[in-house]
Amino acid sequence: MEPHSMDEFEQELRQALERRPAPPSLKRRLMERRRAQPAQSHAVAWQRLAASLALAAVLAGAGQWTWRAREERRRGEAARAQVLVALRITGHALNRMNQQLASHGRAQQ
Repeated sequence: MEPHSMDEFEQELRQALERRPAPPSLKRRLMERRRAQPAQSHAVAWQRLAASLALAAVLAGAGQWTWRAREERRRGEAARAQVLVALRITGHALNRMNQQLASHGRAQQ
């Protein structure tokens, strides 16, 4: 940049940053906006409360679903264990019956 354009830039910058009085209606507009905010903040508070309740309901539902899924899995595993025990008992009984039939067949020969 050449020195002349730098001086212009500095002058424009000083003018842009120069202090100016606020418009007379600014205070009135700010006060009106401030009076309107409590009504908006009540609406925002109700929206936040509703969102919090909805989130709590979703989390409670997810927790209930998870608990039910775990309980169903636990019951399924318990039923599987019972079936395996019943199959072992049945297998043992069938083996004993086969041994008795085999020994009875040998005794008759």
